[in-house]
Amino acid sequence: MYIQARSFRLAVDMFLEMIFMNIKRYMHFIQIVIFSLCAGVFSSAEALAADLAEPQTAIEDASNKLKIRMQEPGFTHDFKKITAFVNEVIYPHIDFDLISSLVLGKMWKEATPAEKDGFKKEFQILLIRTYSRAFVEFKDWSVRFLPVNMEDDEKKVMVKTEILQPGLQPIAVNYRMLNSKGQWKVYDIMIEGVSLVTNYRTSFKNEVERSGSLQEVINQLAKRNTEALSNKNNS
Repeated sequence: MYIQARSFRLAVDMFLEMIFMNIKRYMHFIQIVIFSLCAGVFSSAEALAADLAEPQTAIEDASNKLKIRMQEPGFTHDFKKITAFVNEVIYPHIDFDLISSLVLGKMWKEATPAEKDGFKKEFQILLIRTYSRAFVEFKDWSVRFLPVNMEDDEKKVMVKTEILQPGLQPIAVNYRMLNSKGQWKVYDIMIEGVSLVTNYRTSFKNEVERSGSLQEVINQLAKRNTEALSNKNNS
């Protein structure tokens, strides 16, 4: 597993340098997440759509849409087009409002309405463009759903999956999902037992302490996002 994690880091180093330096060691977790969302078509030996629970079908739906679009000639050469499409596909399946509040933790309660809106906007862009970079660079992955036990009235569930690639050990990617108004949405992701929310919370807490204010961190993140999306090398 160490060898796999190291290879992921090397593959995305140039991209990660555009993001806060103290977040760098965490970003490969997001890269792995998209592998499951843009995984391949699942074989009958792995999972059948009819056998999947409702929360699992949300992951499968995004996976199929991304996989089909990724195969279009020339599509992966337009980074802005990719980010727009990835946002369109995964937005309905991720609770960005809840994730943003969980990432900021105690700071969320102290933030002004403008700071909350600003952070949600820029944090979503950060996640989407990181997803999009993985969407471009990584192919030939598939996802295997593990059994999920849940009651009919269940409001929260952990969807367990494994990311598969020929010749490598499976990577455990588990999704914490919440039933929000009849729709299952992801609010945290566990990569080999490590929480995306917990890691980002630590990163942004350190950034706020270093810079002196949440607004300054939001400003820096907005600048990074703008530079990344306008950089032609992203394509």
